[in-house]
Amino acid sequence: MGVYLVDVGAEDWRAEDEGGYGEIAAALDEKLTARGLPAYEVPAAYKGLVFEEKLSPSTDGFVELCRAQLTRDEEQMLCDWSVLVPVPLDETVQLPVGSAYADTTVVAGAPQVLALAQRLAAAIGLPPMLPVSPTNLDLTRWFLDGQAAETAAARPGPWAEDLDTAFYVALYLRAAQHSLRRGCPIVFG
Repeated sequence: MGVYLVDVGAEDWRAEDEGGYGEIAAALDEKLTARGLPAYEVPAAYKGLVFEEKLSPSTDGFVELCRAQLTRDEEQMLCDWSVLVPVPLDETVQLPVGSAYADTTVVAGAPQVLALAQRLAAAIGLPPMLPVSPTNLDLTRWFLDGQAAETAAARPGPWAEDLDTAFYVALYLRAAQHSLRRGCPIVFG
């Protein structure tokens, strides 16, 4: 059990059954069209579940980093969403539809989240050689199974001083990159 961050494929984004996101998709489309933007569609070729990470380390250091490096509005944009979409959104979109852990859904744009995560990555000197592969839980395993500690010993710096914080910076960075690269939503599940 636990909280996971996962991508959603085209077949589940519009699905109305349990496990589907059809109600969220329809509510988001309504808000986007009210803003003069087109409805959001997940590319049909995208099947999903290539991005999955488990949120288990402490977030205390990450919260402190956000408060030190970001404005309150930026911190909310980066941290308070329940659905991330590859659509430029200057501010989050509040939907009156329940999500996995709340009675409402907060949608953020991946371009904005990526820019904020890149700022945090630069602030802590996050190394560029984090694992990238088509399997799930890459970052989770890398940080929790000891490889991050080995890399930290070989490449010390601010990122290596708090690996839990570095994990969350890498997590938000990779989630936004994946959303933009694949055109898919990322959700907490």
